[in-house]
Amino acid sequence: MCHMAVSKKKHQSYISVPSQIINSISQSSLESLLHSPKKKKSKTRALNLLNTPRFLFFLIFCFCSLWMLKMWAKFDPKIPFSGQPCFISRQSSLLSRGLLSSQGMIVGGSEEEIVEKSEFWKQPDGMGFRPCLEFSEKYKTESRGIVQERTKYLLVVVSGGMNQQRNQIVDAVVIARILGAALVVPILQVNVIWGDESEFSDIFDLDHFKSVLGGDVRIVNSLPSTHLMTRPVEEKTTPLHASPEWIRSRYIRRIRRDGVLLLRGLDSRLSKDLPSDLQKLRCKVAFHALRFAPHITEVGNRLSERMRSKGPYVALHLRMEKDVWVRTGCLPGLGPEYDQMISNERKARPKLLTSRSNMTYDQRKLAGLCPLNALEVARLLKALGAPKSARIYWAGGLPLGGKDTLLPLITEFPHFYNKEDLALQGELEPFAKRASLMAAIDYIVSERSDVFMASHGGNMGHAIQGQRAYAGHKKTIIPNKRQMLKYFMESSVGESEFNSIIQDLHRDSLGQPELRTSKAGRDVTKYPIPECMCNATVAHSAQ
Repeated sequence: MCHMAVSKKKHQSYISVPSQIINSISQSSLESLLHSPKKKKSKTRALNLLNTPRFLFFLIFCFCSLWMLKMWAKFDPKIPFSGQPCFISRQSSLLSRGLLSSQGMIVGGSEEEIVEKSEFWKQPDGMGFRPCLEFSEKYKTESRGIVQERTKYLLVVVSGGMNQQRNQIVDAVVIARILGAALVVPILQVNVIWGDESEFSDIFDLDHFKSVLGGDVRIVNSLPSTHLMTRPVEEKTTPLHASPEWIRSRYIRRIRRDGVLLLRGLDSRLSKDLPSDLQKLRCKVAFHALRFAPHITEVGNRLSERMRSKGPYVALHLRMEKDVWVRTGCLPGLGPEYDQMISNERKARPKLLTSRSNMTYDQRKLAGLCPLNALEVARLLKALGAPKSARIYWAGGLPLGGKDTLLPLITEFPHFYNKEDLALQGELEPFAKRASLMAAIDYIVSERSDVFMASHGGNMGHAIQGQRAYAGHKKTIIPNKRQMLKYFMESSVGESEFNSIIQDLHRDSLGQPELRTSKAGRDVTKYPIPECMCNATVAHSAQ
């Protein structure tokens, strides 16, 4: 800044003016600012006005105003400032050390053009597959009697996280159909880990749910007065992969006699290989009936629009929370302190380990049973052609070790956001301490992304994979962990060769159509072809 003193009689006043402006003013103009001009007779009033300091100050004011307007034009109001100042300050420190792009959090201009032209955003060929839920005539005939049912009622208690509950709700509808019973709106068990007391209508659009399934199963809000005093028959031991025949032989006589059947612990109990009509019903529930409540959908859509305001974006479902490392029998790779913490937790609670307890950590890792860490996710995305300017939305809980755990990803892809970063002040307040509602927001933003990838399968990853396939086979990267991880450990493999190997391994793992018939025992809501989607070839062969 340059300071100029204007002398007038016995006092001085100082005016602060940017030095860039001073340098742009001619010497004569500068003198006119420093010394009051002598009064002269002018031929016209216009010339007299040009020689006055007031006019020069007016010019300077206009110049500064134009400069401010130019700066304001670069500000994008659709992208709010982060609600996490500590995280931003950490990014600022990384910037000063040269770890992050100097372009900041929001990019545009030529960088945006690079994003749009990148092959990474190219969508797979859907091969003409489209949703087709044509039920058989037998199914339609039976429906007329089932939706009129007034004597048999199925009560279901679903547990776990939001996506786990979602899967159980799908199975509950199918079981009600098998039994020819009316379904009472499923009861959501209070989650002991997160303390979430959300009910069905807090997460899902109940009216929509009942309307869509109105021709398949009768759904009621509660038991009628005629059945309120009935002690329900409770069943806790439904076996894995229960078939429709087993369900009928086990429950039909009891529900006819007592009027009410209560089922718990339905997670993955119903067989994945069902008759065609019941598979279609599964898809109808998962992809059409289970729509999130309007207030959740509205927020999720807004966050998705903010992500897309500068172009396409990637959504990552990162599974790096403490309980994930404990359950999978894997180590987070954050140093001896964290590895020991996970080992101790696993020894103290051995029942948390999901399966294959006889395998060592290294064996699990090479078998593809462990979640990818932040460095592995970053290397995979980079090898598959993700540009540095790619905008990334990350879903999931806080990683073990905090957000510093994500530094390898942030370093490689600095435009990295979660829902807290994108939300306006107070926008997420109604969902505070409601893990299921927060998970629903993550689901919406992830499902609407241009590219989606989960670091470790799971209920949410599988559900989104199936929904993106049903929506037209949007690009979904399925990490080939079993084949690729050995190359991550090979230091002798150069970057170019590594990238080529990774691309070859994932050539058919980018969300292309895949028949469920080649995946016996797999969920139709993850692989909806051929039961729930068809093209001209499949439709012709099915006739």
